[in-house]
Amino acid sequence: MKVAVMGAGSIGCYYGGLLARAGLPVTLIGRRQHVDAVTERGLLMDVGGEQHRVPMPATTEARGVADADLVLFCVKSGDTEAVGREIAPHLRPDVTILSLQNGVDNPERLEAVVSRTVVPVAVYVATEMAGPGHVRHKGRGDLVMGPSPRDAEIVARFAAAGVPVQVSDQAMDALWGKLIVNCAYNALSALTQLPYGRLLQMAGVEAVMRDIVAECVAVATASGVSVAPDILPAVLGLARSMATQKSSTAQDLSRGKPTEIDHLNGIVVRKGAELGIPTPVNRVLVTLVKAVEVARAEDAGMASAT
Repeated sequence: MKVAVMGAGSIGCYYGGLLARAGLPVTLIGRRQHVDAVTERGLLMDVGGEQHRVPMPATTEARGVADADLVLFCVKSGDTEAVGREIAPHLRPDVTILSLQNGVDNPERLEAVVSRTVVPVAVYVATEMAGPGHVRHKGRGDLVMGPSPRDAEIVARFAAAGVPVQVSDQAMDALWGKLIVNCAYNALSALTQLPYGRLLQMAGVEAVMRDIVAECVAVATASGVSVAPDILPAVLGLARSMATQKSSTAQDLSRGKPTEIDHLNGIVVRKGAELGIPTPVNRVLVTLVKAVEVARAEDAGMASAT
């Protein structure tokens, strides 16, 4: 099984690196700084308190997906359609595409531009890029994926790489469950630049999270999604299991990158408006994160001008 990772950020590098370490031919497709580092020195992985260098090919070109049996699609939600159009001419007719992305609408949006089935995958992992070509694992790593014709082979390949994978007809419900967790943590972690453990210790944060979750559950339920009855304890418990983790939105803001807020709390706000369900707390978080994005972009522009 040949594997291509489209979007070699922390998620793509982590899973692609594990598969390559287990012996599969894996090509990383990402930004120039990471590609150059991996090409020169291999992918550096911090996993389980150990460091591993995993040699593998890497490229900045979309045609890196050519001949891949399996594509791990790991780009930011805002880039889904644009990157999908780039890779579409190079995809094999029988390719299996796994969407390992935040949000709940990426598989549908990607299918529309690549004209191939896209399998939704809920990703439960804490990772970060510690530098060019250097990924650091900080917790968990299991996946819940929707059914596909290659279920057995994909599960076996990931298992051999040490990645637990559950195949489920309720993968979209799992994606919504993860979205609710992300809505509770991502924006608050980004605005405060605090890791989850310290964040939940702040006065008033738990009450705000409860409000966020209540709005998300109302929208999900009205959308026909089955939400786990223990979703609130699961949300609050994440601060213990991933105490040192900062959200991907926090990492994006700190690096001056665009965030995925429109595809996290933003999608709850939009669907709530369609369904007539108020989502004031989620709306405030979207507004504040986007305001910080603008402010940081202006600061960066002023700094480059001087």
